[in-house]
Amino acid sequence: MESSSKLNLTTNSLKVLEKRYLKKNEEGKVVETAEELFRRIARAIASADMKYGKSEADTVLLEEEFYSITTSLDFLPNSPTLMNAGRRLGQLSACFVLPVDDSMESIFDAVKNTAIIHKSGGGTGFSFSNLRPSGDIVGSTKGISSGPISFMTVFDTATEAVKQGGTRRGANMGILRVDHPDILNFITAKDNDTRFNNFNISVALTDEFMSAVKEDEEYDLINPRTKKVVRSLRAKEVFGLIVNHAWKNGEPGIVFIDRINESNPTPKIGHIESTNPCGEQPLLPFESCNLGSINLAKMVTEGAVDFQKIKKTVWKAVHFLDNVIDVNKYPLKKIDEVTKSNRKIGLGVMGWADMLILMNIPYNSDQAIQLADEVMGFIQREGKNASAALAQERGVFPNYEGSIYAGKMRLRNATVTTIAPTGTLSIIAACSSGIEPLFAVSFVRNVMEGTKLLEVNPYFEKIAKERGFWSRDLMERIAEKGSLHDFPEIPEDVKKVFVTAHDISPMEHIAMQAAFQKHVDNAVSKTVNFSHSASPKDVEDAYILAYKLGCKGVTVYRDGSREEQVLSTGKTRKETEPHLTERVKIVPRKRPENIKGETRGMKTGCGNIYVTVNEDENGQVFELFTHMGKAGGCAASQAEAIGRLVSLALRSNIEPEAIISQLKGITCHEQTWTHGGKITSCSDAIAKALEKYLQKGKKGNGNGDNGHNEIMRIGQCPECGGAVEHEGGCAVCRCCGFTKCG
Repeated sequence: MESSSKLNLTTNSLKVLEKRYLKKNEEGKVVETAEELFRRIARAIASADMKYGKSEADTVLLEEEFYSITTSLDFLPNSPTLMNAGRRLGQLSACFVLPVDDSMESIFDAVKNTAIIHKSGGGTGFSFSNLRPSGDIVGSTKGISSGPISFMTVFDTATEAVKQGGTRRGANMGILRVDHPDILNFITAKDNDTRFNNFNISVALTDEFMSAVKEDEEYDLINPRTKKVVRSLRAKEVFGLIVNHAWKNGEPGIVFIDRINESNPTPKIGHIESTNPCGEQPLLPFESCNLGSINLAKMVTEGAVDFQKIKKTVWKAVHFLDNVIDVNKYPLKKIDEVTKSNRKIGLGVMGWADMLILMNIPYNSDQAIQLADEVMGFIQREGKNASAALAQERGVFPNYEGSIYAGKMRLRNATVTTIAPTGTLSIIAACSSGIEPLFAVSFVRNVMEGTKLLEVNPYFEKIAKERGFWSRDLMERIAEKGSLHDFPEIPEDVKKVFVTAHDISPMEHIAMQAAFQKHVDNAVSKTVNFSHSASPKDVEDAYILAYKLGCKGVTVYRDGSREEQVLSTGKTRKETEPHLTERVKIVPRKRPENIKGETRGMKTGCGNIYVTVNEDENGQVFELFTHMGKAGGCAASQAEAIGRLVSLALRSNIEPEAIISQLKGITCHEQTWTHGGKITSCSDAIAKALEKYLQKGKKGNGNGDNGHNEIMRIGQCPECGGAVEHEGGCAVCRCCGFTKCG
C-alpha cells in the first residue's frame, strides 16, 4: 500500500483524513497535512499541563510524546478530538447524555441542547423513561399525553436538520425502561427500517425483569408520573417480543440497567439512566466523556505481547485524555461542570483481531479468551495506576469523597476504561476495529466512478505468499465467498487463525465481550453477528448468556435481516442475495387498469407546470406525470423525464419522501415566488407538488412513513455506496469512513 512520505499512513487512511478530519478553507479545499493535524492535536492537549504548574519546556517535551504516540498510531483519541483540538470550535468529546424530564420545558430544552451538541460533533443519549405514558393526563391542560415515542420523533427530526459541517452526522441513543407502560410500542417503534434513522434504541432491562423471565412470572408496569402500578405483563412474552424484533432488524438492543448502576462510580451524585449512541459509555445527565484507543496490533513484538510497551502507552494515553477534559470547549456550561466534577475518561483498544493473528491465536478459542483477560486486565490496572499518579500530582476528581473509591484508591478519574467502536479510527490506523474479529479476509472496495478495487488483509496476503498459495484468482474467489471455508488450497491452520465475524458463533462473540467487560469500568461496544438462518431462539440464548456472564448490554445483527441489504462480502447464507458490487434487482409493480389521482398547477420560472399524482387500488402513491404550460422545449422534456423516473421509483417501492428529498431545493437560473413560497426549479416544483399531495392525504407507498433526508440501508453507505460493516454496535463504511453512529 502507498503511504505518506513522513507518516506511515495508507492511501485509504489519508483519504479518510482528508474527507473528515483535515482543516478546509471556505471553498472546501484541504489546507492541512496529516503531520500538521497530529502536531495541532499534540500541542493543544499538552498545553493543559501549564494549568498544573509545568514549565513551557516541560510542555514542549510532552507535546513531542503526544505527537509520537499518535503519529506512530499506537494510540488515537476519539474523532471530535482529531477534528477540533487546536481549532476554534474546540469541542473534543464524543459522548453526551442529556436528561429528559416530564415537562414540555425539559423536553424542548433537551431538543435544543441536542442540536447544539450535534453541531459540535458529539452524539447524545437519552432515557425517555421519566415521561408519562401515552393516554395519561396532562395536569396543566387536562389533555392527554402523547407519550415518549411521539417525542422521540421531535428529537429525530431535529437531528436530521443538523448537518455538523459535513464532518460528523448526529447520532442518538433512545432508552426506555422495560417497566414503562409504553414499552410494547417502544419495542416495535423501528419495525419499519426507515423510522427513527437517527436513533439507536435499547430497552433497559432490570434484574427484577430478568428474574421474572427466568421464573416465567409477571412483572409490573409503573407510571413514572404517579409511581403507581398500571398493569402487569408476562415477562417471557415481553422478552420474546424484544428478541423477535432484534432478530428481525437488530433493534432494539438491550442494556442491563441495574448492572450498569452497580458499577456507577458516583452513586450519591445520581442514577445512570442512559448511555451514548453505541452503548459503551453510561453517563449521568449532562455528563460527557472523551475516549481513546490503544492499537494492539502495535503491541506485539516477535509474536508475544509487549506488556512494557502497553504500560508506557497506557500512561501517556491516560495523561492525554485527562488533559482533554481541561482544554475541551464544552457545548453547554452544565456539561462543563458535571464533566469536570467526575473527570471520566474511556481508554479502550482496537486491533484486537490483528494481535491474535500476529500471535497465531484463533479468535474463537479459549486461548483468545485467556489473552483478552490478561491484556485488558493489565490495561485496567495500569490505567488506574496512571490515574492515581495524576491524582497525586493534580488532585482527585471533585466528587471523589462520595464515590466508590473513597478510602480505597485516590484517582484522578471516576472511570478510566471503555471499549468503544473504532470505525474511522481503525481505518486511519489500518487495523481491525475495536475488539471485533475480521469482517472479511478479502473484499471489493468501491472507489471513484464505479471502479472496484480488490483489497486483501495484509497479514493474510503475507502468509499466502510466504506459503505459496497466493493468487489473484483465489483472492477474488475469497471476496466472493467472504470466508475461507470452501478453499482446500488454504492450509487448515491458516483457516483457523483467519476467521471472520460470521465464522464465529454468537456464543463465542458474547464470551469475548464478557472477557473484556470484566476489566472495563464503563461498557463494551460490540456487535454479535448471526447468520441469516439463525432463529429467534439463538438470539434469546445469546441475551441470556450475556446477562449470565456479566455484560452490560448487547447489540445483535443477523446477516441480511434488513430490507434491501447490499452485501459487504459476496454471497450471504441467503442464496438469493447478490454480490457486494451489485444491487438487489427490483421489478417495478405493474400498472393496474383503473387508477385515480389529482393534478396540481405549479408556477415555475420556466412557466406553469401541471403535476398529476396517481394512486393504486390500495390508495398508495403509484406514479407521477408532468405537463408544461409551454409546449415543447427543453424544460418540458426534462420535466417529462423527471416524471417518468419518479414513477419508476414509486412503482419500485421507493419512499415518496426519499424522492422529495432528492428533488426539493434543486435550483436553476429561472426562479420564482408563489403564494406557497419560492420555487427554485422545475424539479423543486415537482417535489413540492408531491409533498403537498402527501400532506393532504398522508399518503405513502406502503413502506412506512419517513420524512428523513438521509436514509441508510444497512449494508450500503449512503455517502459513497460502498460496503458497510457491522461492528462495535454500529455500522461503518471502510471505504470513506462514514459511520451511522457519529
